[in-house]
Amino acid sequence: MDRDRVETVGLRWLRWLRRLVIAAFLLITVFPFYYMLVLSVRPIERLLLDPGALVVGLGELTVSTYAEVLKATEDGGQGFLAFIGNSGLVAVAATLLTLVVAIPGAYAVSRLRFFGRRQVDFLFLAVYLFPSIVIAIPLFVVFTRAGLRGSLVGLVLVYISQTLPVSVYMLKNYFETIPVSLEESAAIDGAGRLGIIRRISLPLAAPSIMAVALYDFMIAWNEFLFALLFLVDKPHRWTVSLGLAQLADGVEVPKTVLMAGSVVLTLPIVLLFFATERLLTEGLTTGAEKA
Repeated sequence: MDRDRVETVGLRWLRWLRRLVIAAFLLITVFPFYYMLVLSVRPIERLLLDPGALVVGLGELTVSTYAEVLKATEDGGQGFLAFIGNSGLVAVAATLLTLVVAIPGAYAVSRLRFFGRRQVDFLFLAVYLFPSIVIAIPLFVVFTRAGLRGSLVGLVLVYISQTLPVSVYMLKNYFETIPVSLEESAAIDGAGRLGIIRRISLPLAAPSIMAVALYDFMIAWNEFLFALLFLVDKPHRWTVSLGLAQLADGVEVPKTVLMAGSVVLTLPIVLLFFATERLLTEGLTTGAEKA
């Protein structure tokens, strides 16, 4: 009986310890974003008087910082609305094109038998593990000679070269978890290879595809090095990360405006993550039912 009580008390302490650890990690994760949000809605004069305030009174709240960030440069703003459009266009295009190539490529590597199949995994990982700075100069030279430097199309192609190897690797590992017997049964029923992929493999791989799409979108949205290298002399084609770097380097730009720009950069990714989290759960459930 005493042993049961000890185990019960131990489990209770473990539950509380787990809650404390989760709360601590949540605080560490959320607090920087919360403080950034607080700074972005405070007038600069109030911030200078009390920089450590964590609660903003209703009388202090202002959205003038966001208006300045989003307003066009011709109107005296920072032009982030155009930057958001550029980043969204590049990120969506890079994500879709990556998936169009990665899905059939990953399926082929996981299902088809060909010479050098085992070495493909290593090659994909080797390409991904190369530091970006190593391939930045060769890509810059090639795209300059091709006349694509300074264009959003060239930047999309550069991002695809970054996201495609890891996307194929991730999707290939997921396709390998799908039982081959399901595809063999469909083949016996008369389905062709494309029909098997469309009706069997893709529905079951939906969770992995959404996870890879989110990963690719985040890379393209937040990327800075290649955007700076290819678009530095084209301010009207800058992405959000370049616009934020410009705010950070500007001495005359108030830090409240800088924080507003940081929120504009971060918020779409946060919202997309929470929206995709629900879709991932639904996709997992659907895949389990079909399996």
